[in-house]
Amino acid sequence: MPRRLEMDRWLFGVTLTLCLLGAVMVYSASAVTAGEEYGHSAHFLVRQLLWLGIGLGALLALMRLDYQRLREPAVVFSAVCVVFVLLVGVFFLDKSHATHRWIRFGSLGGIQPSELAKLAVILYLAWFLGQKRRQTATLEFTKEDLVKTLGPALAPVLLFFGLIVLQPDLGTSVELVLIAAAILFVAGLSPKWLGAGAALGLPGLYLLIMKVSYRHDRVLGFLNPEADPQGKGFQLLQSLIAVGSGGFTGVGLMESKQKLFYLPEAHTDFIFAVICEELGFAGALILITLFVLYAWRGLRAAFGAPDNFGRLLALGITAMITSQALINFAVVLGMMPTKGIPLPFVSYGGSSLVVMLAATGVLLNISQQARPQDWQE
Repeated sequence: MPRRLEMDRWLFGVTLTLCLLGAVMVYSASAVTAGEEYGHSAHFLVRQLLWLGIGLGALLALMRLDYQRLREPAVVFSAVCVVFVLLVGVFFLDKSHATHRWIRFGSLGGIQPSELAKLAVILYLAWFLGQKRRQTATLEFTKEDLVKTLGPALAPVLLFFGLIVLQPDLGTSVELVLIAAAILFVAGLSPKWLGAGAALGLPGLYLLIMKVSYRHDRVLGFLNPEADPQGKGFQLLQSLIAVGSGGFTGVGLMESKQKLFYLPEAHTDFIFAVICEELGFAGALILITLFVLYAWRGLRAAFGAPDNFGRLLALGITAMITSQALINFAVVLGMMPTKGIPLPFVSYGGSSLVVMLAATGVLLNISQQARPQDWQE
C-alpha cells in the first residue's frame, strides 16, 4: 500500500505567518510615504497582496507537482536558458534606479531575473550533482574529476554571476555563489577546495568593492558611520536609531518615527528596522524564531529526501532563504555594509516574494516524500 503523503504543516504555517506579518509591516512602513507620493496609503500594500496571491498560487501548484518531474533535462536546461535570456534582455531595457535589474509591467511593477537565477542555479546543481552521484556511487570529489565535475557544475553559476554583477548587483551575485557553495559542500566537495575557491575570488571581490565609488562609500559608512552622518553613514545610523528606539516591546504598530522620511527603503530592504522599532525586541525575536523554524523544517526535508536530487534541491532552497534572511538582519543591525537584500517573505517586492513562495512549494513537495534514510538512492 503506498505511503500517504502529508503536508508539512509547520513549514506551511511558518511561511504563511511570515507573509502575513510582511503584509502588515509593509503597510505600516509605507502608508505615510505612499500617501504623500501616490495619494493612497495602501499603494504598496495592494501590490504586495497581489504578488502574494500569485506566489501562493505558485506554492500550491508546485506543492502538488512531484519534484521528480523537475529533474528532467528539458526542464533543467529550459530554466537555465530562460533565465540567461532574461538576464541578457534587461540590458536592452531602460534603466531603473540607475541599474538594469528589472523587467517592468507598467504600474503593476516588475520582475528581477536575478531572483529567478537563484532558483535556476539550485535546480541545475541538484540535477547535475545528483547525476554524478548515480554514475560514480560516491559524492566525494577527487583531484582527477575536479575539472570535469566542477567545470560544468559552475559554468551557469559563473555566467549568471557575471551578468548580475554587470547590472550592477553585487549582493545578489555573491549570494548566488554562497548558495552554490552550500550545495557543493553537502554534495561532498572538500572544505579545502571551497577555501581555495574563496581565496581565488577574494581579490576580484576586493576590486569590485573598493574600485567602485558607491560600494567604497558603503564600506566607509559601515566602518565609521558617525564620520559622515548625513552622507555615507546616514542609512545605517537611521536603521540603528530605529532598532534602538524599540526597546523590548516596541513603540507600537504604525507608530514608528524613523519610517517618516528618515529611514530610506523602510518598506523594502530595511523593514526589519521598522519591525524592531514598532514591535521591539520581542517582535524581532519572534521573527527570527520563524526563520529558525523554517531552516529546521527545510533541513529536515532535505536530509529525509528519498534521493540526492531532492536532498540537494531542498538544501539549496533552505540555504537561499535562510542565508538571505541572515544577510538582511546583519545589514540592518550594522554587522555588514549596507546592501540591498530584501527580507524573504516580509519585504515589499514582487519577484522576490513569488520566487520564495514558489521555492517553498517545491520544498513542501519534497517534505511530503521525505523519510529518514541514508544517502543511498
